[in-house]
Amino acid sequence: MAETVMRKDAAEVSGTEAHQAPVEAKMNEVELVKCECCGLTEECTVAYIARVRERNEGRWICGLCAEAVKDEIMRSSERRIGREEALNRHMNFCKKFRALKPPQHPTEELISAVKQLMLRSLDSPRSSPVLRRQGHIVVVHGDFNYQDALTKCIIFLEAQRSGKLPPNHRPLWRGDSALQDGQSANVDLVGGYYDAGDNVKYGLPMAFTVTTLAWAAASYHSQLQAAGELENLHSAIKWGTDYFLKACSKRNRLYVQVGDPVKDHECWTRPENMKTPRIALMIDQNSPGTEIAAETSAAMAAASIVFRGNNRTYSRQLLNKAKQLFQFAKTNKGTYDGECPFYCSFSGYHDELLWAATWLYRATRRPTYLEFIQEATTATVAEFSWDLKYAGAQILLSKFYFEGEKNLENFKQQADGFVCSNLPDSPYHQVHMSPGGLIHLRDGANSQYVTGTAFLLSVYSDYLAAHKQTVSCGNKQFNSADLMAFAKQQMDYLLGKNPRGKSYMVGFGNKPPTQAHHRGASVPTMSLNKLVDCSMSFVYWYNTEKPNVNELTGAIVGGPDRYDNFEDRRSSSSMTEPTTYTNSLAVGVLAKLAKYHAPS
Repeated sequence: MAETVMRKDAAEVSGTEAHQAPVEAKMNEVELVKCECCGLTEECTVAYIARVRERNEGRWICGLCAEAVKDEIMRSSERRIGREEALNRHMNFCKKFRALKPPQHPTEELISAVKQLMLRSLDSPRSSPVLRRQGHIVVVHGDFNYQDALTKCIIFLEAQRSGKLPPNHRPLWRGDSALQDGQSANVDLVGGYYDAGDNVKYGLPMAFTVTTLAWAAASYHSQLQAAGELENLHSAIKWGTDYFLKACSKRNRLYVQVGDPVKDHECWTRPENMKTPRIALMIDQNSPGTEIAAETSAAMAAASIVFRGNNRTYSRQLLNKAKQLFQFAKTNKGTYDGECPFYCSFSGYHDELLWAATWLYRATRRPTYLEFIQEATTATVAEFSWDLKYAGAQILLSKFYFEGEKNLENFKQQADGFVCSNLPDSPYHQVHMSPGGLIHLRDGANSQYVTGTAFLLSVYSDYLAAHKQTVSCGNKQFNSADLMAFAKQQMDYLLGKNPRGKSYMVGFGNKPPTQAHHRGASVPTMSLNKLVDCSMSFVYWYNTEKPNVNELTGAIVGGPDRYDNFEDRRSSSSMTEPTTYTNSLAVGVLAKLAKYHAPS
């Protein structure tokens, strides 16, 4: 569980951070700085400002102008010029542009400058970015090996598996674990996923992981097949749904957590060697948990669509359980607090009920679910996450609106509201963007909001393209290409196109993280009979500056802060802890990029 809620690993963090040197503290202070090219004013840390000035002959330039300088170098095909000359050329261009017509409004000046810079870059040998269409898919030429990123993204999910591992399991350093889960309650709860860097199985994020994986599989079937990852993704989904079938084997009862998070966080050990209590928590009619029941229903319904073509018996089984869980969720309403303070549902349960009804309607097309949807509580939001599902449901329902369900128009308007809140060029933009261009909603697994937004915009861009629709944000219109370009830009940032030139996916790209906050990856393989001294486990494997002994391939870590700063340290859990749902949200958009975007 990452720091989207109260930091569950607070007790694990070393006390050294409280004694940072005054110089280091000064370097982390934030100052206003003005670009000497375009005039844009930004908030950046002193350390970042110093690094930029060091690279640019003592001058401060913003990220956009830095890209323009790179293009100057690439454009100089007749004579390869150096960075200093390219910087001087670009500064002269900016001075001439700004001198043409004194602007009345700084914002208009910046927008005009951006347009001019983008027009210039179209002639660059790097061709960044060129938009074109292939059918209903908007294509943006890419710079990364997205197929490799996709493969590794799914491999990370395999590293999060609990239970008896299959023979074709790819992370070789993982082994069987938690084979007695459920015994204390006389039920088989072996299997499922560990959510993040610990060894607890939480039902709410696990179900959201499976729902979004199934959405990716349903939306990008051909792209996943072309990448050779469709079967692996189906296996990832089924690993979760097989567990859910065990967890809801009896009507009106759902097991929602296995493990004691307090005891688990007192021991830094791999799941294969853990000896911490494996208590099983459940919800029923007397102790309801609408959010978890509805999210599990959504996962089952979405997965039933995925398996309908190749395993109809299994598909029907999932759909029947999805219907039962939805009925249980809406009949026995109540928030389940048992996963707090680690997965508290701050948004309530109305979004999960709408989300589940939407997936059931997509799976069955039965009027009863449509009627529920039309009367359900909904809201315009700016994020999509394990806790807040409104935007996902609204985008799914927009597809039905485009196909003729005109009584769903308000969901299309709310889907547009989500887009308008996230696109930087929208007059209704709300979400903070880092100086380097990354969405930043809050510290602690912030990358989940990045992949979540990228996935929704990727899917919505397909819907818009198929039905020749646009998004209206005040007096500005955005088409499918605009949405996909922003989705790609967000994913490219995580893969390495950022101020640090650093990948935030383990084992991929340039300077990837080496100290992911993850027990299994940081603790060496040992005999299954070896007893781990929990009091010393943090000394041996947590409070060390050494890279993890096992590569957590494909894990997208929490990522940088709102100023693009990043610390690759195991103890910096808000930056280095990965989660299953961060990766599940990346699968679909990476599959699309892998299919239609060849590395340049």
